[in-house]
Amino acid sequence: MTNIRIIPRLDVKNDTIVKGIHLEGLRVVGKPQELALKYYENGADELLYMDAVASLYERNSLHDIISKTSEKVFVPITVGGGLRSIDDIRNVLRSGADKVAINTAAIKKPEFITEAANTFGSQCIVASIEAKKIADNKWEAFIDTGRESTGINAIDWAHRCVELGAGELLITSIDNEGTKKGFEIDLIKKISSKVPIPVIACGGAGKKSDFINLFNSTNIEAISCASILHYDIMTISQIKHELHEKSIPVRLIYE
Repeated sequence: MTNIRIIPRLDVKNDTIVKGIHLEGLRVVGKPQELALKYYENGADELLYMDAVASLYERNSLHDIISKTSEKVFVPITVGGGLRSIDDIRNVLRSGADKVAINTAAIKKPEFITEAANTFGSQCIVASIEAKKIADNKWEAFIDTGRESTGINAIDWAHRCVELGAGELLITSIDNEGTKKGFEIDLIKKISSKVPIPVIACGGAGKKSDFINLFNSTNIEAISCASILHYDIMTISQIKHELHEKSIPVRLIYE
């Protein structure tokens, strides 16, 4: 069985890392390079940088941050936010990113996923889905960092992203994001049990049982978390050792 990956999520506004609740009310929690290095040294398997204000400016502005991070951090880096063209993707990859997460541009132009996958390889393209529950067993995909409704069924869109060529899915629950009340397990389960590519769950981690419940209930291959790390509730090493104790495969820091 593949090792479960723990991926710190670093939401960037200008030159700071910010954190909110439901993707809103952002507050500064640290500096990009400092937190990236801290999490890398504590056992992060990958890093996820998301430009929190990219939708306002219709561009990704993380190139300098990515470049500086990749000089000291030697795990894969995924970058998302404001990526709307092949040149946008190429520029962040040249800056040191390994993968890109695409949301708004993909929903507005689904063939963009296929074009990007054909250009850079599916393994490089992560379809990012920000989902909000609108009824029992029904979630809608949102864009522009959770601000804009699309009317698209999030589960159907996840399947479509696979067909279009995405290599991974990043599923963020808007309802649970930043709350530290646990993951949206029903949503993650409905997607991860039906798709043939890795699923990264994001939104809601607040205590060790949240991780155990998620991994015991779904078929995910990775989890991306922020608040639980930024506010020193648990470290990556502690999370991994808790999972290891439950016979969930992870890469321990001393390996």
